Amino acid sequence: MRKFFYVGMLAALTACTGNEGYTIKGEISDAQDGDSIFLVDISGRQMQKQQATVIKKGKFKFKGKQDTPMLKYLMYQPGNENDQAMEFFLENGTIVVKMDTETTSATGTPNNDAYQKIRDEIFDLQTQMNDLYEKLDDDNLTDDQHASLVKQSEIFEEQFVNLLVKSTKENATNEVGIHMLKNFYYYMDTPQLAEIVELIPDRFSSDESINRIKEQVTKLTATAVGKKFTDFELKDPDGKPVKLSDYAGKGKVVLVNFWASWCGPCIQEMPNVIKVYNQYKNKGLEIVGVSLDQTAEAWKKGISNLGITWPQMSDLKYWQCEAAAIYGVNAIPHTVLIDKDGTIVERNLRGEKLYEKIAELIK
Repeated sequence: MRKFFYVGMLAALTACTGNEGYTIKGEISDAQDGDSIFLVDISGRQMQKQQATVIKKGKFKFKGKQDTPMLKYLMYQPGNENDQAMEFFLENGTIVVKMDTETTSATGTPNNDAYQKIRDEIFDLQTQMNDLYEKLDDDNLTDDQHASLVKQSEIFEEQFVNLLVKSTKENATNEVGIHMLKNFYYYMDTPQLAEIVELIPDRFSSDESINRIKEQVTKLTATAVGKKFTDFELKDPDGKPVKLSDYAGKGKVVLVNFWASWCGPCIQEMPNVIKVYNQYKNKGLEIVGVSLDQTAEAWKKGISNLGITWPQMSDLKYWQCEAAAIYGVNAIPHTVLIDKDGTIVERNLRGEKLYEKIAELIK
């Protein structure tokens, strides 16, 4: 089934790059006649308005030719707080756009149809997740009710990641998959990433972002589950050199916890890590914190404020942290779980799953 999808998509993409050019037929709600809407390119953080057209009776149109499909933006700025913008793929064919303050859509061409399907699925799932998070904010929940909602949220988060992986993989041969990979690769584990990058055609070989992701996959593969841990040396809060091998491979289960004092999700997760540590520190568990802080002052303050009592190490190089580079860490918090023999058994565990895995290893 998947092979037929790839062949069909590739043929459709080839067909849409003919000489007929593109036509964008758009509708926008609450727009005034005479207002302008812009076709915009964003490179890095720089916005460049490439074309403009006038809105008449809530409708607008762009025409032109596009050699290869590219991600672009439509931007409507009426001069108040109701600015509207949407991303879509500019490609030859007829693109039907609908914009309002609540939802947007772009359909009618292969890449846009594929991307809109993904966006609709993500929107539906995120709506359910947001409803659940609102329930979690209720201070009147019992402990059992709160625990139940947390488990539901973990299920939703897993479904979200599965959706991203599936959508990226199914579109790995076209611009939609490339866009998805660039924006969501950090949600994916090493085998998933490795499988996806193998599907990417040579025509994307000049894309620097994709090449960086491929390099990341190489690093992740070297430190994947089942591999022996890779050693590194940083400094502890007192400035003394310390190695991961001072702890890992010494007969204890070791959890390497990548974090930073400036990282909100790290702070939110820390009580769970502390709980695990207090439960198992005298039963064969060691935790080694690797901080991506930039200053010793902020790092030490974070350790104190959060009540962290396990060994810490850092080179204070922020995202250029050498240990993070070795282990392909591109988002924090991130954990690497190493068994008593020094073999990596899991990566990026959080919450209840972290607790359950450590309980399994320490019996």
